[in-house]
Amino acid sequence: MIAEETRIAVLDLHRKGMKIRQIGRTLGISRNTVKRVVYGNDPRERSSTTSFENELPLIRDMFARCRGNVVRVQEMLADQGISIGYSTLTRIARERGLREPEKKRAGVYTFGPGVEMQHDTSPHKVILAGKPTTAQCAGLILAYSRRLFIRYYPCFTRFEAKVFLAAAFGFIDGVCDRVVIDNTSVVVVYGTGPDAEMAPEMEAFGRIYGITFVAHRIGHADRKARIERTFAYVERNFIAGRTFTDWHDLNDQALTWCNEKANKKVKRSLGMSPAEAYLMEKPYLKPLPVYVPPIYDTAHRIIDVEGYVNLDSNRYSVPDRLIGKKVEVQKHSDRVQVFFDHKQVASHPRIVGKRDTRLTQSGHHKPLFREMAHSGPSAEEKALLGESDILDHYVSEIKKRSSGRGVQRLRRLLNLKRTYPHEPFVAALGKALTYGLYDLSRLEKMILAHVAGDFFRFPEEND
Repeated sequence: MIAEETRIAVLDLHRKGMKIRQIGRTLGISRNTVKRVVYGNDPRERSSTTSFENELPLIRDMFARCRGNVVRVQEMLADQGISIGYSTLTRIARERGLREPEKKRAGVYTFGPGVEMQHDTSPHKVILAGKPTTAQCAGLILAYSRRLFIRYYPCFTRFEAKVFLAAAFGFIDGVCDRVVIDNTSVVVVYGTGPDAEMAPEMEAFGRIYGITFVAHRIGHADRKARIERTFAYVERNFIAGRTFTDWHDLNDQALTWCNEKANKKVKRSLGMSPAEAYLMEKPYLKPLPVYVPPIYDTAHRIIDVEGYVNLDSNRYSVPDRLIGKKVEVQKHSDRVQVFFDHKQVASHPRIVGKRDTRLTQSGHHKPLFREMAHSGPSAEEKALLGESDILDHYVSEIKKRSSGRGVQRLRRLLNLKRTYPHEPFVAALGKALTYGLYDLSRLEKMILAHVAGDFFRFPEEND
């Protein structure tokens, strides 16, 4: 097979009237090669599908049914009595575009400084507290300088979107006029692309910073390719080989990575790092507003009988006096605040990424009555102690041999002390300790024996 420029030269010389033999000598090729080119027998001029023009519709249908499997297409054609070689089938598929969609020319988006930011989210697998966890990575990037900010959340709702964007704008220390997003329901209420209608609360959030949310068309994710490509870089570089203790540790490491790695790496498309390009873009950014209202979600709850308010499958304590009352709960990015009658009654650190967890603030709950009854020495014990060492020793031995605080036995011992004189009572206690007798019924008999012998001696009657 001759080169294309030689073939063109053969045809040009033939049109000028040069003989075939002379053309061959001039170009250094054989006469047969010149004849194939002149008389149209060049293999490149023969269509590989000329012999199968009638079968092309059937071949096209079978390629679609077999999902581009050439071997299976060849077998199905053979079942219908059509014999086509494997290489021929692949050539037909290649020339007719039966297996691969036609590639289209790609365009390029160019942005001036301070014109556009791009925002998106992507689920990433991270090792959190030793366990694989799916975390939602939210990212914002400046389209001109490629300055990047990322943060991770257990889920990404409209509340997390506002919290993230506020943190990202603070990291960038400025905003652009528009933020390009996908057609996520977090920001878009209905419609897609140019017809998308943004949520009223997101529009109000944008007005605070003077920005506009713009959704790209369906299937045109390359419109925000700056942030789309970045997520693959985050997975390969930041997530790979790293483990995290909790969500705070994850986001702290992500911020450090953005500052020290992602924004300092030189980009070939920029010829510099994003940090250097950001210095040129910074004068074109719109300044942040002087005051930004706090971002929080509001919910109303009834305090349960245990003195807790329930929020996002977790429980936060409030004072006991509010049991059964309706309160307002404000969920901030890092705290949960509870209000009753427009007054704050509780404030807790917000629990993130956990379920069925309970936080109890000191002073909110009084001890239950059962706990109060079983705390400290009983009133009976206090009444017995301090009068004599023998009695104190006997009280401690009684408590060792009783369940709980031994209130019932101590109460009976106190009754014996109050009923009988002091001397026989103490004498009986000393004898009981000597023989290890702690049965209060037997102790009472011993006391009565002392009482009868010492205080009730009657003179003997005369016969």
